[in-house]
Amino acid sequence: MKACETCTNRVEIGKNHNQMSVSRRAIGLFFVYAPIVTLPFVFASAYMTYFHLWLVGAKNVKKFTDYLPAKESHRYTMKNQITMKPSFGFSLSQYKLYWILNCTWYCPVSVAVFEWHAYMVKLVENWWCPFTHEKKEGYANAKIDKSFWHIYEEDIAKLEPEDRDNPIWNEDTDKPVQ
Repeated sequence: MKACETCTNRVEIGKNHNQMSVSRRAIGLFFVYAPIVTLPFVFASAYMTYFHLWLVGAKNVKKFTDYLPAKESHRYTMKNQITMKPSFGFSLSQYKLYWILNCTWYCPVSVAVFEWHAYMVKLVENWWCPFTHEKKEGYANAKIDKSFWHIYEEDIAKLEPEDRDNPIWNEDTDKPVQ
């Protein structure tokens, strides 16, 4: 099954949220923010992957900032930020600063770094391992000109046609045959 076939399946959260106890929801909130301590390691891993790609000759690799939303695209500012009625006295949902920090920094940065890192890991995979498997079509957002296996004629001959002619890692398949 391709990823796009699962896009219509929705995860049910809103239907169940109010039935969860406040303590359960508070523990759940802790687990949302606990990974902040791992972000430096994720950034380090992403930049090491970026450096690897640069060292093997990659050009035009998207940068981390390409995955961040423009500041102007955020709908709310501290002046007009909406809040929620708290379900208990110390709930962060009643504070504008919480929502501003959460929705304009933590969430977009977290999503951006993981998407950027996933993109680059796909580039690495397409470069070193241009061999088809059932999930490989999902790597199409990280197309490359030629894989490591496509740079020498004697190695191209060893590849199965499906691997040799895949447009994800062989730009020659995009060109019309003359």
